[in-house]
Amino acid sequence: MPKRAIAQVKLKRAYDTAARSDGHRILVDRLWPRGISRDELRIADWIKEVSPSAELRAWFGHEPARWPEFKRRYFRELDQRADLLATLVEKSHAGTVTLVFAAKDAEHNNAVALKEYLERHKPRAKPGVKLP
Repeated sequence: MPKRAIAQVKLKRAYDTAARSDGHRILVDRLWPRGISRDELRIADWIKEVSPSAELRAWFGHEPARWPEFKRRYFRELDQRADLLATLVEKSHAGTVTLVFAAKDAEHNNAVALKEYLERHKPRAKPGVKLP
């Protein structure tokens, strides 16, 4: 039976309270959020490899003026990470996924860009992919 693409993708700051309606919570930052424990964060997975490269993060510096170029460059990086995106989709086949991020700016961060990328490209899990 083929797996479907992600049904619904939500976004939530790591410092906001987790809710049952979040579904499968996945931290998508390369660095662990400061001052919060794993128990407090209540994530199911941490897929740091799907976050922007260290070089791209440093260049962006959370400057809104760089947002369009950041997304272009990040999407190019994501194009090279099809296996990770398939894993993300596979882990989410049961329903809602919440991409968890730590950035203060809730409009200009990698989770927002990743959600846009997933919605545009609608990647599908590879048939036969077995996850641990």
